[in-house]
Amino acid sequence: MNTVAVHPRVRAVAWWPRLAAVVAAIVLWWVLTDLVAGPQSLLREFGPQHVPGAITGLFDRGVLLPDIAVSMWRLLVGLLIAVTVGVPLGLLLGLHAATESAVAPVVQFLRMISPLSWAPIAVALFGIGHQPVIFLVAAASVWPVVLNTAAGVRAIDPGLLLVARSFGATRREQLTSVILPAIRGPVQTGFRVGLGIAWVVLVPAEMLGVRSGLGYQILNARDQLAYDQVMAVIVVIGVIGFVLDSLARAALDRR
Repeated sequence: MNTVAVHPRVRAVAWWPRLAAVVAAIVLWWVLTDLVAGPQSLLREFGPQHVPGAITGLFDRGVLLPDIAVSMWRLLVGLLIAVTVGVPLGLLLGLHAATESAVAPVVQFLRMISPLSWAPIAVALFGIGHQPVIFLVAAASVWPVVLNTAAGVRAIDPGLLLVARSFGATRREQLTSVILPAIRGPVQTGFRVGLGIAWVVLVPAEMLGVRSGLGYQILNARDQLAYDQVMAVIVVIGVIGFVLDSLARAALDRR
């Protein structure tokens, strides 16, 4: 496959607007929390100038990296469950129009419920710990996988399946050789959308009585009135979310 070389200067120019936007956002953040806020305003504690020191303090206390690791583990397990459940269900709905028509009201009803609405039920069923958080992450991310998988199956050219049948391919061979390769893109798109939703849901889910994770660390810092640490954890959450989405987007661009 031929590739076109991109001059380093072109790449540098492409990054300038993004860098300028980031700098402008930080300056606006500083203006609002330092210049606009009154001298006694609590808003001053959330200024960008406090974030580096707060992050360093969290590192020195040895809590930030373990909390990041726990949050990432819960996220990955929840996403794994969502993919394990979502892809087969999406295949079923995409391959069987009658089944999709029958269960469509149930699917639409369930997917429109906020995942956090299940929090009391999750805690009642699983207790306090990893399980309810993982359940909420999976409940948040499963529907994009289901819907994109089903849409990918419906978009397959029927001629491909006819050709496979004409060569005597079994249903299993049609699935592995035609359907699954054809829906790889939609499944990856569903995974990326589900990843973003799961990351947003993960943080409030970690405020359900667990004693680890980034969501817990926000509550812990708030209870200590360490608002600079609250802001620092929020920044860390945003950075990690940006990195995760960038990795997912890069995987999609390579397909």
